[in-house]
Amino acid sequence: MSKRAKLSIFGAIFLILVVTIGVMAATRGEKPIDVRVEAVETRDLVASVTASGRVQPRTMVDLSADITGRIVSLRVREGDMVKKGQLLLQIDPDQYEASVQRAEASLASVKAQATQTQANLQQARRDLQRAEEILKANPSSITPEQMEKFRTQAEIMEASAEASRHSVDQAIAGVRDARNNLTKTTIFAPMSGRVTRLNVEEGETAIMGTMNKDAATLLTISDMSVLETKVRVDETDVARVQIGDSTVVRIDAFPDTAFVGRVVQISNSSVRGASGAQADQAVDYEVTIQLVDAPPATRPDFSASAKIITDTRNKVLSIPIIALTVREHEAIMTDLDAPPVPVSAMQSEEQKKRDEEGVFVVGADNKVTFRPVKVGIAGEKFFEVLDGLKPGEKIVAGTYQAIRELKDGALVRQMQEPAAPTATKKT
Repeated sequence: MSKRAKLSIFGAIFLILVVTIGVMAATRGEKPIDVRVEAVETRDLVASVTASGRVQPRTMVDLSADITGRIVSLRVREGDMVKKGQLLLQIDPDQYEASVQRAEASLASVKAQATQTQANLQQARRDLQRAEEILKANPSSITPEQMEKFRTQAEIMEASAEASRHSVDQAIAGVRDARNNLTKTTIFAPMSGRVTRLNVEEGETAIMGTMNKDAATLLTISDMSVLETKVRVDETDVARVQIGDSTVVRIDAFPDTAFVGRVVQISNSSVRGASGAQADQAVDYEVTIQLVDAPPATRPDFSASAKIITDTRNKVLSIPIIALTVREHEAIMTDLDAPPVPVSAMQSEEQKKRDEEGVFVVGADNKVTFRPVKVGIAGEKFFEVLDGLKPGEKIVAGTYQAIRELKDGALVRQMQEPAAPTATKKT
């Protein structure tokens, strides 16, 4: 092989090595990260708080018996509409009628005794007055002991008359109490509404509700004309809720319909469990929402969820919620004419850097730069931008994994959106 041929072979080998090294170097270059890129633009935003609860009538009355007795007449059924003053049920009145008769007889007896005592008092007073007249006419005719006896007898009769008057008052009160108990054997509707719960049947025994109200409740009447939803709102959200806020309520029983409501009450104390609030438990507050135009088929205790509109913004600059992230950022000195600061007064490098909220802005070279932004209200998918961005700027808007790992200067590439599926034509 000639020398010239060897040089040609060596030259070819060298060229191949150079090309291979160049390809390897290019391969080892920075690989772009696939991200979703969106332009910053204006949108209408609605901030809201979502909570769940149950539908309840604004006015609901549990009726229980104030006396014990057997129910002899039940005039309503569950679901019936009743009017104020309508008879609902009657408890056996026999023993209470007998009590009234005994009380009236006792009253008549003590009145007779009082009359007799009053007559004795009048007699004692006349005897005393006659003795005083005789003593005045003839001082020696009546001894001091006899006069003392007349005075004592009159005082005793006065005390007896006073006691009789009190006995009459007590007997009158007994009659009043017996008659009152008799009236409690008939239970009337305290308001107009619907019987939403009926816990007894005719023939059962009604018990007094002093010790156990739940067990003693006979029935419940609800005014279904005004319905409310009581929802529990987390402590982190309740401060944003105000009286009068409009709401959108969805009732599970009517899944295809949304109802309008407004906030009418916010509790001042938290909702506590049976054992009280624990340190590691979430704290909720009850918010009452009055429904507008709820359907007639709505019943108490229907499950519902409410979206409370706490704020709105029209045509404001916004970014996707997923785009906002937190990075350690170093503040940039903008006052170049400021005098130098002594080393002793300068902050350490760790003190200069702090975590800030911001987004990654995509430059013309497809490299990203972290930029702090100030955000306002949060809608369902977007944050309001108060400062830090301009309309039209492109930012990284996904994916969450990509944003979490991005760093300043990283090269990115717009992800290809998946093509919409096309319908296949049947043959």
